[in-house]
Amino acid sequence: MSGASEIAAGYAFTGPALDLGALLWEGQCLPDAPVRVPLTVLNRHGLVAGATGTGKTKTLQLVAEQLSAQGVPVFLADVKGDLSGVSAPGADGEKVRERAGEVGQKWTATGFPTEFYALGGLGHGIPVRATVTSFGPVLLSKVLGLNPTQEQSLGLIFHYADQKGLELYDLKDLRAVVAFLTSDEGRTELKDIGGLSTATAGVILRSLTAFDAQGAAAFFGEPEFDTGELLRTAADGRGIVSVLELPAVQDKPQLFSTFLMWLLADLFHDLPEVGDLDRPKLVFFFDEAHLLFHEASKAFIDSITQTVRLIRSKGVGVFFVTQTPKDVPGDVLAQLGNRMQHALRAFTPDDQKALKATVKTFPDSAYDLEELLTGLGTGEAVVTVLSERGAPTPVAATRLRAPESLMGPVDGAAVDAAAKASSLHERYAQAVDRESAFEKLAARPKPTEKSTEKAPEEKASSEDRAHRQAEPSMLEQVVGSGMFRSLARSVGTQVGREITRSLFGTARRRR
Repeated sequence: MSGASEIAAGYAFTGPALDLGALLWEGQCLPDAPVRVPLTVLNRHGLVAGATGTGKTKTLQLVAEQLSAQGVPVFLADVKGDLSGVSAPGADGEKVRERAGEVGQKWTATGFPTEFYALGGLGHGIPVRATVTSFGPVLLSKVLGLNPTQEQSLGLIFHYADQKGLELYDLKDLRAVVAFLTSDEGRTELKDIGGLSTATAGVILRSLTAFDAQGAAAFFGEPEFDTGELLRTAADGRGIVSVLELPAVQDKPQLFSTFLMWLLADLFHDLPEVGDLDRPKLVFFFDEAHLLFHEASKAFIDSITQTVRLIRSKGVGVFFVTQTPKDVPGDVLAQLGNRMQHALRAFTPDDQKALKATVKTFPDSAYDLEELLTGLGTGEAVVTVLSERGAPTPVAATRLRAPESLMGPVDGAAVDAAAKASSLHERYAQAVDRESAFEKLAARPKPTEKSTEKAPEEKASSEDRAHRQAEPSMLEQVVGSGMFRSLARSVGTQVGREITRSLFGTARRRR
């Protein structure tokens, strides 16, 4: 049993840690050899991967409830609607008792403090909205499927709206600005800084119209969600588990994956630098992570990589949840120090290829990983984490503990009741439509025929004065731009905040 002893020694941490399960060795489960992950390294990010039906969701639940118990807030994206049970005590039964006995767990049915959210209020939970301005042109381009040229044009539109004080709160505001900039009156507005072609504007407008027709308008507007709400703890000191209910928008995968990125980017530029803490401020589980990277541009992936790399020093840990490590770009994967890999299938040549690629992402081990990964049972995983000194632990086949909360969804009526009873409900439940770009452009005086009938000399003189007075110099355009003001606000602050602003284009809100 020397191999098992060496592996077990790699998980004998002295500080606070989460108990994942017990070591599997030569077909036996060893309850006296616990597999754990130190609380101090959970801001070094992680990956939970595995084929459908192998137990990834229960692993998220297990980790979330242990984090909550140790005072760490958790964010969970609940794509299938299976994680709402974290709020209720689990159901005792033969299978639960059997698993607890195998891994040496003292199982107690326990519910955890939970807030339920829903994108735009579609589904159960407190509505989560973002203004179009805050979401920014980069993330919005990803949602709309725009190409790089169209993304640059959208950025120019945001720049113009910011410069002219045209608030982009919802989609109709953005459509109104695009329509104005392609009208006879507005098309000269961007002429000196690139202009906006009719063809590109048409693509953007059509994309926005189709997006709106899918019901996406509900996700954009006010009151905008303050991501600081995700950092709260309950009165008893346990971390609040924030569950974003996504079943109602499963048919909009690009939207919810990008919306999750907005939440993370917003946290990134709002939080101060804190370095390494004894426990994270928040652990953020990013489910269906492959959707975020699908057909993403190199610049977009680079910005995600930098966000993940730098948010660690702000006390936030990010776990990507997907089927195989190859779903995550290599530069991002390299940032994920804690790994829990459930079983993989190897039925096709592509499956075999994915299996071999997954094995190569693990350190050398005492196991035949190809054989092990295809033979793991439900609720078992191959684990390697960072030790308290930051070195990878030995690879450990692990039988995972049973969650103590309900392993399944709670009734929708119970979620609705919990949302209405929340202290946040009054703040976010009712949508607000303030005066913004749509109303301001609609109220703009229309040029009359009489006002344009001037003598040639008077017309030339008037145009010359108007040109000098109304059209800013290049310096004025730069100084007045949203990008310049954003940079100016960032002077003296953390480098990470500037990177988020420049790469994602998300706007900082005055709270």
